[in-house]
Amino acid sequence: MSQAKSVAASDVQIRWMIRRDMSEVLEIERGSFEFAWTEEDFLSCLRQRNCIGMVAERQERIVGFMIYELLKTQLHLLNFAVGPNSRGMGVGTQMVSKLIGKLSQQRRQEIILEVRETNLIAQKFFRSVGLQATGVMRHHYIDTDEDAYVMKYRMYEGSSLLLPESVVTNRVSQYEQFESEFEDA
Repeated sequence: MSQAKSVAASDVQIRWMIRRDMSEVLEIERGSFEFAWTEEDFLSCLRQRNCIGMVAERQERIVGFMIYELLKTQLHLLNFAVGPNSRGMGVGTQMVSKLIGKLSQQRRQEIILEVRETNLIAQKFFRSVGLQATGVMRHHYIDTDEDAYVMKYRMYEGSSLLLPESVVTNRVSQYEQFESEFEDA
């Protein structure tokens, strides 16, 4: 396996999603998820006044996207993916940083998302960028009856520091404990 290179922030532009981005977004979606959103799923979501779509673009190609919902005190991340050829290069981290930059002390102070129990790659990625697993939603996904982990990032008093969360012991923390014990062996 080759070592992935990090992409300079100046090489990636994160901008509002526009209609002509949809074919590339759908390509990334289908390459990322077994139960992918359809074009109608995207359009239905984006027609809502409180839903925002953004894309990460590099060399005039869409390399990632995110869809989030503006709630009263939160940004709810609904869909997030980086194209298979751009993973491990820092694109996802840049997109999360952009989302964190939209938080404010006066209004929205938290990012929240749900991630499938079986999506260990996403769980580890979101933990690496500062989100914490705070709960489990049983039988959340109707396509598989799978559980979802609720993950949150909280802004603290005008800075980007996380508020201390009560540590929730769940399968994520058990997996990480097992993983660290395995690495130490």
